[in-house]
Amino acid sequence: MESVVAIQKMTVAEFRALEFDDNDQSWYELINGEIVQKGSPNPRHQEISFELSEALGSHVKQNKLGKVYYAPIDVFLDGHNSVQPDLLFILTDRLAMVTQDGIEGIPSLVVEIVSPSSGYRDRVTKKAVYEQHGVQEYWLVDPLEELIEIFALENGQYTLLSAVSPNEGQLRSNVLPGLVLNVPEVLR
Repeated sequence: MESVVAIQKMTVAEFRALEFDDNDQSWYELINGEIVQKGSPNPRHQEISFELSEALGSHVKQNKLGKVYYAPIDVFLDGHNSVQPDLLFILTDRLAMVTQDGIEGIPSLVVEIVSPSSGYRDRVTKKAVYEQHGVQEYWLVDPLEELIEIFALENGQYTLLSAVSPNEGQLRSNVLPGLVLNVPEVLR
């Protein structure tokens, strides 16, 4: 006779109570109740993150749209998900979710920069988590493919809104209308 063994998911409260070694260079996220260890980003990842942060931050500030934040910052989506996206944007009318502990709620836009070790997690696992929680726009930046994909939430599911490489395509964002992004500068 088979028996079912329940697997208990860790809660955000339990995760936040953990103490990690001060010498540990890793970042940790809680995704669907499971702890995920992330290594430090490589220089190219950081360059892309910086360029995107500058471009998004400038557009958001100039148009008084809200705030842009960059990793590491905790985003508490629910009782079993505490993620650290590379970049995120929150509309002005939702800034109350920004607390001393991090972001306690659903950002309007999340950006993940794919690294060799995070491909599946960013493309599948985290994309599904962001979709399930109602993040309006999910940007997936792939340095190896030199591609930025923007997924927009429509009827509870992500659909591809825009895919841009350095040589082709026009970046479109529903959350940040009018954004002009120099894609070759970001990805090269």
